Amino acid sequence: MNNLEGLAAWLRLTLIPGIGGETQRKLLAAFGLPEAVFSAGRLAARSVIGNRADLLFDFDPSEAVDRSLAWASQPDQHILTLADAAYPRTLLEIADPPSVLYVRGNAALLQQRGLAMVGSRNATPQGLQTAESFAKALAGKGLSIISGLALGIDAAAHRGALAAGGNTIAVIGTGADRLYPARNKELAMAIADQGAIVSEFPLGTPAIAANFPRRNRIISGLSCGVLVVEAAPESGSLITARLAGEQGREVFAIPGSIHSPVARGCHKLIKQGAKLVETAMDVLEELGNIAEPVTVTLPAAATEENVLLAALGHDPCSLDDLLERSRLSIEHLLTELLTLELAGLVATLPGNRYQRLN
Repeated sequence: MNNLEGLAAWLRLTLIPGIGGETQRKLLAAFGLPEAVFSAGRLAARSVIGNRADLLFDFDPSEAVDRSLAWASQPDQHILTLADAAYPRTLLEIADPPSVLYVRGNAALLQQRGLAMVGSRNATPQGLQTAESFAKALAGKGLSIISGLALGIDAAAHRGALAAGGNTIAVIGTGADRLYPARNKELAMAIADQGAIVSEFPLGTPAIAANFPRRNRIISGLSCGVLVVEAAPESGSLITARLAGEQGREVFAIPGSIHSPVARGCHKLIKQGAKLVETAMDVLEELGNIAEPVTVTLPAAATEENVLLAALGHDPCSLDDLLERSRLSIEHLLTELLTLELAGLVATLPGNRYQRLN
């Protein structure tokens, strides 16, 4: 049997509705490769998975198989199976590795050492800047940055890795031929060009809520550790962190303001034993990749601006509170705030509030 026929058998096994990953693994453990599953016949398959075996022989996924083979014949589009040498070794270590992976971009990156970075879709401006800066520094030291292409922290992490000229991997919850969310389409194209987009879901799979937590085990499974930047106490990011712990990966968390809802998930992880991270060097040292500290240089500000930054603190602050703390006139205060915002040191938030970005 040639490679194309072997891949077709893998696709046939994985494209039959009702035959999920656990069932696939039972069949593979009993018979070996997929072609042996189908050669064994209905009765033999029933002895392993019961009446679900009828699905293997009554459902014909030929159209979907042909479509997948045609997709994989295009440049920089790949389908990896558990039997392939190119299948990522780290995923073989987890309890439930996907039988098939659809990859757009450089599939070789899946073999390289990577760090997952995840966090809130509703991130703060400071959280976004932190994620991008950390990703840029860590990618610059040779780590592939792995995330989920979601809005917020995920997208910032991918952008930081790309800005460093480093590698980044997006694990998505749709088919590899679909890009979600639409707002990240341009980012996704850049990742496919400079990194890799990975999915276990068949081509054409739309955005289904249940698929996104499921893909989190791949995000953590591909990595040697997971860094949570901002997260609510009950969120998908914490699911990824829990899975990482179960898979024997390191778990890191960046602390935040005690008043910020998106910091509470990180604080929860730290209480549970996650490693508190303040710099990229903290991550590199823990992973055994000692390197010179990477610093992020911010624009210099005048003395009066430094005073205003100190008055802002590190939590969102209302204009009224700033007036009281700074003792400046309203006109002078607004002028200084605009200067700081243009310098990238302050962000304007809804409700006439401001937040320091350093």
